Amino acid sequence: MEPVWILIAFLVGLAVRQVGLPPLVGFLCAGFVLSRMGIEETETLTQLADLGIYLLLFSIGLKLDLRGLAKPVVWGVASTHMLAFTVVIGLGIFALTFTGLGLFAELNFWTSMLVSFALSFSSTVFAVKVLESRAEMNSRHGDETIGVLITQDIVAILFLTASMGKLPSPWALLLLALPLLRIPLKMIFERVGHGELLILYGLLLVLGSVYLFDLLQVKPDLGALVAGVIMGSHPKANELSKSLLSLKDLLLVAFFVTIGLQGVPTLEQFGVATALLLLLPVKAVMFFWLMTRFRLRARTSTLSTLPLSNYSEFGLIVGAVGVSAGWIQPAWLLVAAIAMSLSFVCSAPFNAVAHRLYARHMRTLDRYESEKRLTDDQHIAFDQPIECVVISMGRIGTAAYDEMSQRFGDRVVGLDLDPDVVASHANENRTVICGDATDPDFYARFDAGSSCKVAIIALLSTSEVISISRLLRASGFTGLIVAMA
Repeated sequence: MEPVWILIAFLVGLAVRQVGLPPLVGFLCAGFVLSRMGIEETETLTQLADLGIYLLLFSIGLKLDLRGLAKPVVWGVASTHMLAFTVVIGLGIFALTFTGLGLFAELNFWTSMLVSFALSFSSTVFAVKVLESRAEMNSRHGDETIGVLITQDIVAILFLTASMGKLPSPWALLLLALPLLRIPLKMIFERVGHGELLILYGLLLVLGSVYLFDLLQVKPDLGALVAGVIMGSHPKANELSKSLLSLKDLLLVAFFVTIGLQGVPTLEQFGVATALLLLLPVKAVMFFWLMTRFRLRARTSTLSTLPLSNYSEFGLIVGAVGVSAGWIQPAWLLVAAIAMSLSFVCSAPFNAVAHRLYARHMRTLDRYESEKRLTDDQHIAFDQPIECVVISMGRIGTAAYDEMSQRFGDRVVGLDLDPDVVASHANENRTVICGDATDPDFYARFDAGSSCKVAIIALLSTSEVISISRLLRASGFTGLIVAMA
């Protein structure tokens, strides 16, 4: 029956995309349609869904920046929000159990907390799509959003591991020696090239780690994440992640379809899911308040909060574990799936006009900023006029900087978002500042003066180049803009 579910998933996903919603909403609906048709979940579909989850966790591991996650503004916001939301909303759900209303009557204190815990996650897929569509993945608020999401994902992995309810094999201690395999694995990584072998090697790493962890009675999901972390520091890690992206997205279709195959939602389930949308403003306010308390600007807090104000596919994974363990009824998994889909419907319009929303309510939102800003948000000043600015100090940007230095001397300044890159250039006596050129507020802090003649944008992303060019002109820059093509 695989051709049938592929056809239905495509048709429903295509229909949903025409109204501006993420296709994964359609994939969930496709599962409902298949369930109504009497089609049941097959072993093949389940295996594809599991592989999709493994690839998702592996890709998260590849991008895991432990130093970035160690920042209080990342792990502090994520952990505090999850804890506060879980406890507050969990207590509210538990209070409803005493009313004896339908689905709530089946819950107890701990299952109420499990439901609220699942709702505390935000969608990685949705947030990444929003940031990519606006070319803001490398922006300050993009970094904050992705950092919070990865922290949430790590918490989910820890929960999945603990949910096994049994002790690992004594041989599981051997897993502590896995970092020793980093050198031989990376040597192979260097020799697989850039084509099909690269993808096969990625799949081999995922399936091998999953099998090993399962053999040692450790949650196999954790194996996929660990494999990604081990390979994440390699220069080709980003290339591998991009190579596996389409395959991962395709296999995740199977996961969303399997959720929909749990059954057609009843009117009561749909009503509960709709009621859960009332919690989204609570979720958003908590994110914004916490971010401003951690000394982020109101603008950064607002643009980070909006992509996080939804429910997550990881919440579905947590819910699926609860169902398989018998902790909650399958009906709650359907409620979570519907609530997630509806949260995308509600969040999409606000994210589409995020910058305009902040501009319109700037005065009100700015009142919640802390008096002391983070170090990377101070005004930037120089002792002498600047004649050339090089944006993004990678290989091309560094070459451009050195070339311009021969012409303008020490009146050249570089700009990069990565503090480590900035520090490395400082060691080589280059003047490089840390800043986000896609952030309009940055230009209010960085005034190169009317003497600046050239701005070189050393980025590959056309959308980012266009965005930065517009911001430069809007800030009053009248010099020459040079960009890669």
